[in-house]
Amino acid sequence: MKNLIILFMKDAALSFALLTSLLLPSLVGAEKIGFHKFASIEGGTIDTEQWKGKPYLVINTASRCGFTKQYAGLQELYDKYHGEGFGMVAVPSDDFNQELDSNAEVKNFCEINYGINMPMSETMSVRGQEAHQFFKDVKAHSGFAPKWNFNKILIGSNGKVVGTWGSLTKPMATKLTKAIENELSVSQ
Repeated sequence: MKNLIILFMKDAALSFALLTSLLLPSLVGAEKIGFHKFASIEGGTIDTEQWKGKPYLVINTASRCGFTKQYAGLQELYDKYHGEGFGMVAVPSDDFNQELDSNAEVKNFCEINYGINMPMSETMSVRGQEAHQFFKDVKAHSGFAPKWNFNKILIGSNGKVVGTWGSLTKPMATKLTKAIENELSVSQ
């Protein structure tokens, strides 16, 4: 009986930790993470230096996830703030085994189903040893690494991680849009 209670307590603690990581934002005061280049799904590169002095959001995405409908909100978010200099990169990843087999399939899926025209990278890893350097730097400076698809990382106008939000935070959530607006108000 004692072992059963201990097992239950461990499961409850793990479930609570996972749930809070998905629900609550992580606000951090990290060092600057520097500029990064992502191979674009359109060809060429997406260089975060283009948003120097402006905020940008990086989201790990997947086409076969229960949160995939967030693509519509991400496009809305991009459309709303892009004209003010706000940047965004959607990073398709198969780290959680929910992405299509090729970049062409991902691009086609996003364009047909969600009318995506925001910057998207090629499919790449977002966690562990194979992660893109952006995600490694974010983890090194803030402790954050994606725990599932559709995690959102806001880099402020000063080049620091402003906050991170899990999958359950919708792209147009007030807590995220307010953070973006705050950063745009102080951007250069």
